[in-house]
Amino acid sequence: MNRSSDTPESPGEGGGWREPFAGLIGARRVRTAAFGTHPRQQLDVYRPASGSGLPVIVFFYGGRWKQGSRRQYGLLARRLAALGAVVVVPDYRLYPMVRFPVFVEDGAAAVDWVLRHAAALGGDPDRVYLMGHSAGAHIGALLALDGRYLAAHGRTPAELAGFIGLAGPYDFMPFQSDELADTFGPVEHHEASQPIHFVDGRNPPFLLLHGSRDRVVGPGNSKRLWRRIEASGGRARMVFLERADHFNILLAAAFPFRSALAAVRREIGAFVVTGGAQRLPDPPTDFMSLG
Repeated sequence: MNRSSDTPESPGEGGGWREPFAGLIGARRVRTAAFGTHPRQQLDVYRPASGSGLPVIVFFYGGRWKQGSRRQYGLLARRLAALGAVVVVPDYRLYPMVRFPVFVEDGAAAVDWVLRHAAALGGDPDRVYLMGHSAGAHIGALLALDGRYLAAHGRTPAELAGFIGLAGPYDFMPFQSDELADTFGPVEHHEASQPIHFVDGRNPPFLLLHGSRDRVVGPGNSKRLWRRIEASGGRARMVFLERADHFNILLAAAFPFRSALAAVRREIGAFVVTGGAQRLPDPPTDFMSLG
């Protein structure tokens, strides 16, 4: 395999990673576009210097649904692009400007834009993956599980190649604060805010990564979602990282300096670039615990 910067890094066992900054040069932001009329309905596109028919990763950042900006994640996007993928990072409207489900609806509009433009960006529209961290994982999971959001754009979750969730909240009721309850208000919307309620066995493949040291979003969120998908006959892989917390699991997606967390980037690469999503058992699902 050609080991230049625009080819996938090896996700093989044993680590085998090159110097963490290798492949960064040449992966760059190539476009900014609007997927709606609001200033926060914009996205950035990153890609390697060359290549076509690449997998596409739509990354939703976290921030408790109330903070964050796509430009804060430019370095992460370039590192993901260096795996050999087109990477899209959308903004979305935030609380208290809006409440649920508006930020998920913004996510659906961004995904529709990506599916319409993937080929022109050098991507493969049949290999569009959603990825998110924390609140962003919640948004991505709902888009992959609750078909109503993409249906508003004439699309279905079946058009997605897979979902990658880092430290995501998928089953977090009752809410632990009045602010969180208000974010997902009114009360009649609360149940619909929980991704776990929409598992039906027909979801695209899921890769769930969570750290045992996460004190912000308990790892039980990912475990319960993985078990629900397993029970429904869907496809999923759960990777439980003994030394990861809520924040270093995201850093490891870009720079796996610690060998104990190298599995994060390796799992993402295998899932997206080398077809790991297509190789997931159907059923049963898979579980891995890494110390």
